[in-house]
Amino acid sequence: MGSSPGVNDSFQRKTRKPRRAPFERRVTRLSALLAVPGLLVSGVLIWLQSWSMESKLLLLGAELLACLLIGTALHDLIVRPLQTLANVVGALREEDYSFRARLAVPSDALGELSLEVNALADLLAQHRTGALEATALLQRVVQEVDIPIFAFDPAAKLRLVNPAGERLLQQSSARLLGRTASELALQNSLTCENETLVPLGFGSDARWFVRRSSFRQEGLPHTLVVLSDVSRPLREEERRAWQRLIRVMGHELNNSLAPIKSIAGSLSARLPATNLDADQRQDFERGLSIIETRAASLNRFLQAYRQLAQMPPPVLQQCSVSTLAKRVAAVETRVNVTVIAGPDITLMADPDQLEQMLINLLRNAADAVLEPSNSGENSNGSANRARQAGPQILLTWKLAEQEVVITIEDNGPGLMNPSNVFVPFYTTKPAGSGIGLVLSRQISEAHGGSLELANRREERGCTVKVTLPRATPAETAPPSYVRDIVR
Repeated sequence: MGSSPGVNDSFQRKTRKPRRAPFERRVTRLSALLAVPGLLVSGVLIWLQSWSMESKLLLLGAELLACLLIGTALHDLIVRPLQTLANVVGALREEDYSFRARLAVPSDALGELSLEVNALADLLAQHRTGALEATALLQRVVQEVDIPIFAFDPAAKLRLVNPAGERLLQQSSARLLGRTASELALQNSLTCENETLVPLGFGSDARWFVRRSSFRQEGLPHTLVVLSDVSRPLREEERRAWQRLIRVMGHELNNSLAPIKSIAGSLSARLPATNLDADQRQDFERGLSIIETRAASLNRFLQAYRQLAQMPPPVLQQCSVSTLAKRVAAVETRVNVTVIAGPDITLMADPDQLEQMLINLLRNAADAVLEPSNSGENSNGSANRARQAGPQILLTWKLAEQEVVITIEDNGPGLMNPSNVFVPFYTTKPAGSGIGLVLSRQISEAHGGSLELANRREERGCTVKVTLPRATPAETAPPSYVRDIVR
């Protein structure tokens, strides 16, 4: 059977824990209880006196007023300091460290409590200031460091990126934050082994060294990813290896080629004095001529490669990009080079080396557009359009922040094997030496820049992009790796 609501309410009231009175009310009650016995005794004694009724009532009223004033003062003396301490602790909880408790004096129970609360506030303020300064320093370091830094939450969403990371992804942080690693093409950096080389697709031949670590923010584990572009250091080591190899090969080949050429010349000079018939003499003359010719050709071949090991450091001076572009375009006479003028920019660079680099690049572009295969058909008909338009080479430049980007485009067949374009000794030309592009990239990097080659996306042909820093006149010292090259 169900019980009535009245019975349930009565049972709940009986079983409910009695509510404790507030601290201020308890202090008031105890103060009243402390004063009641004295008031009763004094009231009885006053009443037994032979005074007039008005005197008795006036005295009792004065006594009641005095007890009330003393109780109120006692109440304030107990409650107000506690309220002050509560306000100070509340401000500390809200991270406001400007409040302090009053009457913080030693040899006093309440004063010692106030002293401890004030000391706690000072300590928390120091810790807060230190944390803010450390956070500001960390943010400044992250902002100024020139390597991409990313932080991902457990859902692989980007939560932090520095300016170097923005430049790598070519987007602002407002558009990057909140996107997943797969959307940013950074999934490999989260799944690969730590401290390994990973191709991420940023740059033509960039190789990225990935370092990962974990940290917690608001109790959730996050992943910190630091990317280092080690392409240039690896190329420097590779270049030094080639230079050492060329020096050894040059020394050994010179020691052999000189006597071979000398002996072949001596034998050719003594050949007319020999008693040989016409056919034998002709065979000897042809063989000695081949030996001497190939020795001379091999020596020229070797001297060309020694340029890689003996390139001097750039002598920086002011040079106009416009003047330089017009001069190198006039050097290439086989194909008309169209110069699309960019902004009037003056660089601190070595004009002779930059001119040699651009001449090499324009010569490669001209060789490409003049190849017979340039008139062949392909699946999308771009080769047919290239044949109708004729050989085209475009040279232009632009200013991107503090860098100058020089672009050379052609409508040739494009790169057949892009991974080998910067390999020394590698060439697809019958009479090529295989050092033009390597030497050009060496010149660009000696100026603190870079050289990139890629096939054009929408049209047939190749695009060469040379990036050079716009140095100031005070920056006249060559990079350290250039001094290592010529050492």
